[in-house]
Amino acid sequence: MRDCKCFVWGAFACWTVLILADWASAQGTSDWPKWMGPSGDAVWRETGILEQLPAEGPPVKWRVPIGGGYTGPSVAGGSVFVMDRTAGPERDAEVLAALKKSGTLPGGERVLCLDQETGEIKWQHEYPCDYRISYPSGPRCTPNVDGDRVYTLGAMGDLKCLRVNDGSVIWEKRFSDVYTRDGKPLKPPVWGYASHPVIDGSRLIVPVGGEGSAVVALDKMTGEELWKNGTSSDIAYAPLVFFGEGDNRQLLFWHADGVDSFNPATGEQFWHHKFPEVQTQPGATTSIMTPQIIGDLFFVSEYFSGSLLLRLKSCPPRVEELFRSATDDPRHKNDMNTLMTTPVIRDGLVYGVTGDGIFRCNRLENGEKVWENPTFMGDEPADFATVFMVENEGRYFSLDDQGKLSILRLTETGYEQSSQCQLIEATENARGRTVVWSHPAFANRCIFARNNREIICFDLAQPAG
Repeated sequence: MRDCKCFVWGAFACWTVLILADWASAQGTSDWPKWMGPSGDAVWRETGILEQLPAEGPPVKWRVPIGGGYTGPSVAGGSVFVMDRTAGPERDAEVLAALKKSGTLPGGERVLCLDQETGEIKWQHEYPCDYRISYPSGPRCTPNVDGDRVYTLGAMGDLKCLRVNDGSVIWEKRFSDVYTRDGKPLKPPVWGYASHPVIDGSRLIVPVGGEGSAVVALDKMTGEELWKNGTSSDIAYAPLVFFGEGDNRQLLFWHADGVDSFNPATGEQFWHHKFPEVQTQPGATTSIMTPQIIGDLFFVSEYFSGSLLLRLKSCPPRVEELFRSATDDPRHKNDMNTLMTTPVIRDGLVYGVTGDGIFRCNRLENGEKVWENPTFMGDEPADFATVFMVENEGRYFSLDDQGKLSILRLTETGYEQSSQCQLIEATENARGRTVVWSHPAFANRCIFARNNREIICFDLAQPAG
């Protein structure tokens, strides 16, 4: 009975939060304080947003030069928070020569706080940070703003708690100074730390890696370690997600070896589900998309292994596998196999762009292909294609890795594109293409987008009349 009560009150609390969020949106006060928005579901709940994108692009409110990085911006309390790299661009010949010789790219990382209305720099916090990772353009994780504090995680594992008003350090730690693997200081993942820190009540939880520290929970006020658990061959790059309420609430961690379920309050491990059965790309696991929870269903998609669908159960916490992609089709010509794109799941259908650049729709329950469009990203193959889709009133604002912004409707018969514009220049060289791999923020009827040269605020408010 206690668990049922916890579930009811938890559901009521979630319902209240959504109602308040909708009310705030109606008042024009919506923020975007963390990865995928205030509710973490990539839904932009503001109203009064334009119906069609101007061919020349929406009006620019401001633009500010910044360094390299994949960090998406956060917007909260009248400020914009973003991270960048303070070293010269990695494409410079001298820097590349130094990196090839020593394996280390010298430089630093920076946290920037900008005025939301003007782009004026309010403060910046910079620290030295030599890189020893692949794709060394800059930090990856979106800042998480919580009240008067902002939490940031750099590509090499520098975790910071800063004051929102002036950027002063409240507490900080570097993972390699605290955690180990095989008796040696912990190394970052191949592609750097990219799983965004999440706040759960009084806890800050983040995948770290190492022996017994795959996931670590810290006191968000002091940085003191509360618990750690799990060991994985690679912690990978996917964000943590939560399921359930009360004593049966689960923290779900998708990594190189499968999916783990932990008690977020204590760190107790409930279960482990292996995925894939055999590692096809040792040392290069691509668990990146944000796992999607639809009711009691858990869905992930990976470029080399395809899709996995689980049913989550409580009382006690456990799991049942419903579907996984066949292993006899390594190219996944019919399955959903996204790389960095987080698919949209609506009405039993999964919409996403595969790692080869194909816009595909599959049935959630069994992975059956419904339709696909191979030219959504253009006429040429798009290796490691990436699209960020955010819902607003039933349509989707889609920013692709070429910097094009579209408004889409997604249906069982295909997608409808009502308008499109070139929003921001793709400036990052990756796998023979020029791309932008940073998730935008949507707040106060604006879109905040960045590449490795600048961050720009565009006005998306519906014009008067």
